[in-house]
Amino acid sequence: MSEPRDTATARTAMLSLIRAAIGAPKAALEIPRQYRLETGHTDLTSLLEERIADYRATVHLCNSSDLPQTIAGILERLGVTHLAIPADLPTDWIPANLETLVDRADLEPRHLETADAVLTGCTVAIAETGTIVLDHSSAQGRRALTLIPDRHVCIVFQMQIVDNLPAAISRLTSSVTVGRPLTFISGPSATSDIELSRVEGVHGPRVLEVVIVRE
Repeated sequence: MSEPRDTATARTAMLSLIRAAIGAPKAALEIPRQYRLETGHTDLTSLLEERIADYRATVHLCNSSDLPQTIAGILERLGVTHLAIPADLPTDWIPANLETLVDRADLEPRHLETADAVLTGCTVAIAETGTIVLDHSSAQGRRALTLIPDRHVCIVFQMQIVDNLPAAISRLTSSVTVGRPLTFISGPSATSDIELSRVEGVHGPRVLEVVIVRE
């Protein structure tokens, strides 16, 4: 439906006045950004472990040769019998005695809800904030896979640990360039009401178990 002529005329006149006041568009200024990529911490693994624990997540340290055994022990302690996994998860990470739900594009949330836990890798971990970042590429699956199951067991290799957020963003540049979604995880999902009563598991996994693998 066309607008009344007087309304259209008034709008045109107003926009003309605004354009005249603003003037011609100017090119965006290049702002030099020299972010601090290193914090000076000498032991990023210990710092990450400390910060993750601050979020009430559980941290495990192991050598690469002990990773399968460490994962099996965590899943047994959690009582997991039905495990959701990305399709490209390394096979030696998966305990032989568990039923697995392999992630597929057609799996609906109701299917993912049947899993006791999800097991994934990550892209980068930020020592200064205790944050783990997934770009949902290799061994990470879709975002839904890591948000719906109640427990998330996440594997972090030492070489994936960086000092701070700018350093993490630098590593994630290629992921953003190709349009990958990013999920930032700082402890189990939690929120608080107006009385500051903490409730976990509202927007994602209620339990987060992180395995840091020493090189």
